[in-house]
Formats: sequence, C-alpha cells, structure tokens
Amino acid sequence: MTRRLLLCLLCALPAAAQDFTLSLWQSISPIYQKTLVHPFLQGLTNGNLPRDRFQFYLLQDRLYLRSFAQALNLLAAKAPNEEWALTLTRHSIEAIEAERALHDDILKSWGVAPAIASQTAMAPTTAAYTNHLLATAHSGTFAEGLAAMLPCYWIYWEVGKELVKKGSKNPEYQRWIATYAGEDYAKSVREALAIMDASIAHASDDERARARDLFIRSARYEFMFWDMAFRKESWPPN
Repeated sequence: MTRRLLLCLLCALPAAAQDFTLSLWQSISPIYQKTLVHPFLQGLTNGNLPRDRFQFYLLQDRLYLRSFAQALNLLAAKAPNEEWALTLTRHSIEAIEAERALHDDILKSWGVAPAIASQTAMAPTTAAYTNHLLATAHSGTFAEGLAAMLPCYWIYWEVGKELVKKGSKNPEYQRWIATYAGEDYAKSVREALAIMDASIAHASDDERARARDLFIRSARYEFMFWDMAFRKESWPPN
C-alpha cells in the first residue's frame, strides 16, 4: 500500500475511527508494561537470558508464524478492497520469508539441525494462541480478525523500539531486537494500523466491542508466549 493511499485513507476517516487504534493501545497499557519487565525481555538486553530459553522461543515462534501467515491469508480473502488484500498477502509472505529466516539463521549458528526444528511440536500456549487467531480470522468479521492479529504486529514494534535503546552485547539477541526496531518492520505495522482504523470506521458498537476484546486477548497471549518460552512450557502431565 502506498504512502499516499494510506494518507488518503486516514484523512477520509471520522475522528472517532482515527482514535480507535489509540484506544486499543490504551486498553492494553497494563499488559504492555508488565510485558516490558518480564525476565525474558529483560534478559535480552542484559544478556542474562539463557540460550536454551531463547532457542525454545525461536522454535515455537517458527510454528506460530506459519499459523499467523495462514490467518493473514484468511483475512486477505475477506478484505473489502484489493489494496488491503494485497497488503495482507504480502505481510503473510514476509512473516515466513523474513522473520523465519532470522530464526533459522540463529538456530543454524547454534548447531540446531533443521530436522530438530521441523520435528518440534507446539507448546500449549502456542497451540492456544494460534487457534485463537485462526478461529477469529475464519469466523469473525474482517475488522475483528485484524484486531486479533494486531497485537503481534504492534507489541513487537513497541518492544523493539524500547529494547534497542539499551541494546544487547549478545549478537543474536541484538539482531533480533534490531529486526523489530527497524524501519522495514515499522512500515508493515503502520500499514496494519491504517487498515484497522479504516475498516472499523463504519462498524457497529457491538463489532467495535468484540474487536477490542479480541485485541486484548491477543495482547495477553503475547505476554504468555514470552512467559511460556522463559519456563520452557510443556504439556501436562510430565
């Protein structure tokens, strides 16, 4: 989506619609603040995060991104205009090509064989989060589905911008931080935010409420995902 088109979309929106994403972020402020101080993220910048925890995260995130891309394709099929469909389809490709390439490069540098990565099973939180996204993209409205997807875009961007201020002496952790603090990633987030505001412009109060609830639930799952990795979560009983 071009910068001019994004600006036209935003200029055409009622003020209440333009404020929708801002209100979404405000609704998860307590969750985000607790996310920032989680020992997983703190360990990325101070270098104290054990490598096995980050490896666990990378393996689970590979699985998550596959479902995330599938959910984006479902939304693209529902998009009310071609530009949004093309944008979300491109984002689905980027989720696999760009972000998984980062994961795979780090895992390879640590001697993790591709067979290990391909044989990894979803942990409980990964399964629950991806099921939430796929179910919402399938059965919800376009705006509801996008609201459920948005925390993954947005929280990673905000986390990246915050962590890059401190940096990390660990080169793999620093590379991860720089990816989500970078302008290429920021461009995708801004596109998703613009589509969210435009798609909710004429929604009913009930649809807005459902979209907000789905956004908050996904924000909680984002916290749970990092917490899962820090604990190296497994299926009970052990």
